[in-house]
Amino acid sequence: MNNLKIQKTKYTMEVNFNKDTGILEMEGSSYPENALDFFGPIIDWIKDYISEISKPIILNIRLNYLNTSSTKCILDSFEILEQYFQSGGDVKINWFYAEDDEDIKETGEELGEDFSFPIEYIAY
Repeated sequence: MNNLKIQKTKYTMEVNFNKDTGILEMEGSSYPENALDFFGPIIDWIKDYISEISKPIILNIRLNYLNTSSTKCILDSFEILEQYFQSGGDVKINWFYAEDDEDIKETGEELGEDFSFPIEYIAY
């Protein structure tokens, strides 16, 4: 299994998932033309990490914009992490938002409502 690095573009966020530390980072804006194409490798990597390595996961999300289809794909990722957490896996989400960006904060809170793994909302 390799680390996952996706470079930031005008329409997509930067992704940096480290298999050795279990720290997964997503940062930037996310409004790709085809969210399923963009998020497919991300979701596959998370599934592989859980099945092959099975160590703690810390997901750091620092977004300044995401469209509806990206929100759905992040929700899909959270559902995989919830299954891992429910089966005894160690999962923590850090949702970063600009102090004056209530929309991103509320998006994170809405996404986290249905999950039992810990989510911390961190203003910067």
